[in-house]
Amino acid sequence: VEHWLNRFNPTMLGIVLYLTALIVGFASFGFARAHLRMTTFGILLGVFIIHTVALLLRMYISGRAPVTNLYSSALFIGWSCVLFCLILELVYRLGVANIVAALIGAITLCIARGLDKGDTMHVLAAVLDTQFWLSTHVVTVTLGYAVTYLAGFIGAVALVYMYLQNRSPANTPDEKFSRRFQQTLYRMCYFSVCFGLLFSFVGTVLGGLWADDSWGRFWGWDPKENGALMIVLWNALMLHARWDKLVGLRGFSILALVGNIVTSWSWFGTNLLGIGLHNY
Repeated sequence: VEHWLNRFNPTMLGIVLYLTALIVGFASFGFARAHLRMTTFGILLGVFIIHTVALLLRMYISGRAPVTNLYSSALFIGWSCVLFCLILELVYRLGVANIVAALIGAITLCIARGLDKGDTMHVLAAVLDTQFWLSTHVVTVTLGYAVTYLAGFIGAVALVYMYLQNRSPANTPDEKFSRRFQQTLYRMCYFSVCFGLLFSFVGTVLGGLWADDSWGRFWGWDPKENGALMIVLWNALMLHARWDKLVGLRGFSILALVGNIVTSWSWFGTNLLGIGLHNY
């Protein structure tokens, strides 16, 4: 099965299909054609099935949870973001979630290929050799990464759209649609941040319980622990800023983009520092 999976090369096929979906998705906006939006959704659904099969086969081969190292985390983050985007597209039917799904899917698979050093299912460090915590803490906190990234990408779409709208003449016939479109983006970004806070908080607490079980302390200000806490605090900051009406769509979108930087630091930065108890 592993030999067949390597020959099938789902990451390369996924990149090609995600980029195809991205092109068709932009065309659906450029020509305002509903059938192109549906075509994009169909391509994404097909590549999502391939993505899912690849994850399930890796779990079958390794006998482990879907996330065990940086390579598999990139695969899982991309898969999770595409899943959430497909749900958002079914709810809002704007075509925006299609483009975000295609973009994140292609980027994360490119990152995964860059992290592929030949053997992506190597023997785990002793502290990771636990099915329970890999299936709870690691999966949950990685879902927090994924949804926080999703909010940032939706925020980027909102900022680009507002920039383009500001360059167009005021009081156009599409002004009412533009306001409704921006509010929909605002809601999509807000819902993503809510789920990002939920998953990152629960995942961080589960990580503390695992640390207590393995190392005899719940919290030790380890670089990886600090990175996880930063994501929780940043998502909480964003929600409080929105609830207290300190920011609107533009400010919330900028905060969501900064959230991507915070998440990248926790995902990659602390893993590549080479220090701390999480250095494996």
